[in-house]
Amino acid sequence: MAENMISRPRIVAVLSTMVLLCLTGNNNFVPVAEAIWLTIPSSGTKCVSEEIQNNVVVLADYHVIDDANPQHPSAISARVTSPYGSNLHHNENVTVGRFAFTTSEAGNYMACFWLNSNQQQSAGTTLSLDWRIGITAKDWESVAKKEKIEGVEFDLKRLGYVVQAIHENLVYLKSREADMREVSELTNSRVAWFSIMSIGICIVVSALQLWHLTLYFQKKKLI
Repeated sequence: MAENMISRPRIVAVLSTMVLLCLTGNNNFVPVAEAIWLTIPSSGTKCVSEEIQNNVVVLADYHVIDDANPQHPSAISARVTSPYGSNLHHNENVTVGRFAFTTSEAGNYMACFWLNSNQQQSAGTTLSLDWRIGITAKDWESVAKKEKIEGVEFDLKRLGYVVQAIHENLVYLKSREADMREVSELTNSRVAWFSIMSIGICIVVSALQLWHLTLYFQKKKLI
């Protein structure tokens, strides 16, 4: 029975979120992914990147928009790479495509699109890209059917996922901040030691020059 109970902090977080949404009058408490339009140049590559943490689901759909020739739009090629350059998706000579993966490392994930060489045009080609990450990539209809929930219970379930996603993002940002602070402190320490070493070298060089000049003037019997 204890396993089915929700912890008090989790309940407080969910209820606080619901109260805030009610006060603001915003019912869209789940982040909504909106498609972006990219203009692919006739020569070259158009890329978009997103910094994503580890173990996050990524789902994206893309298709070419050609108002002049909607029946036979220009074909494109697509490639998605991980922060370390591994190919996660590669597709050529297509007008519609989809890629989905779960990140195995944190960093910038990049998706690049370009026109095929035999179909390059003087003007650019428009591409619609619907890139969903984490909570926005979840199929809520399947979740509702699988767990047989609806109404307020379903809304609370979604709010629970939202709170969990926000918490994970805060933990990730906190770890990134700690890493950056550690790098900054290490850099400051190295700069301080370099400054001390530079001052020491200047003092030693000055002392050697003074000693050399003293010996020179003594040999010349000027002092």
